Amino acid sequence: MFSDKKLLERLDKMLEDGINGSFEESDYDETQLSKLESKWLRYLTSSKLSYQKTEQERKRLKELVSDISHQTKTPISNILLYTQLLQEQSLDGQTRQLVNEIQHQSEKLEFLIQSLVKTSRLETGTFQLSPTENNIDHVIQSAIEQITPKADNKQIQITYTPESCTAKFDNKWTQEALFNIFDNAVKYSPENTKIAVTVSAFEMFACIAISDKGIGISEEELPRIFGRFYRGQNVREQNGVGIGLYLCRQIIEGQGGYITAESTEGNGSVFKIFLPR
Repeated sequence: MFSDKKLLERLDKMLEDGINGSFEESDYDETQLSKLESKWLRYLTSSKLSYQKTEQERKRLKELVSDISHQTKTPISNILLYTQLLQEQSLDGQTRQLVNEIQHQSEKLEFLIQSLVKTSRLETGTFQLSPTENNIDHVIQSAIEQITPKADNKQIQITYTPESCTAKFDNKWTQEALFNIFDNAVKYSPENTKIAVTVSAFEMFACIAISDKGIGISEEELPRIFGRFYRGQNVREQNGVGIGLYLCRQIIEGQGGYITAESTEGNGSVFKIFLPR
């Protein structure tokens, strides 16, 4: 009985060291271990090597993503700068149209690269979310301020009555998620319509609901809209790459929350973000 208890204690200690990351093969002499303990030792040693390899790959990937971000930022910024300088010159109609198209495509490329970099950082864990207790009103107001210029261009009104409510979320990344939903709402809504934002506080979650009067989403496509690079059949002609909603889900779920969508084709959509309280 004593030997069984001793064995369990030793196995428990080995496992605890493995969980805490403090396991060292040198701490155990295989000649003094039982057959079961020896197998446990080999398993934990293999797991540690696998973990170290994963961490090395994650570090290399982080460096690669940072390098891509850095290497592409300068040339795209230069293209946009040179384009703006050209636009200030006296140009004929066709030339100006071509210059404007260069600017449009450059901005689209810049958005795509930044979206891919953000998604890669979240998926690989190279950028950690840091949820803390924050005021929901502040993050909503910030996201609305960002999208207002685009909304004004289409005479779309965003209605929101501030609510005193707190939840646990990463302020920067949650604002990014909200902006992506607002951006879709503005992009796919007709001119002179409204986008309504409301907040509801529940016991475990706070809900931010964004309702629009846009083109809506078909029942068949609704379950797929949060997939990476997915774009609906009725929005293929619109600018976009299908990353926004995927990034939203990664951000919200990474903080212990969740996101839902309700829609019928031709009758607008309602996106709800649930943040833990």
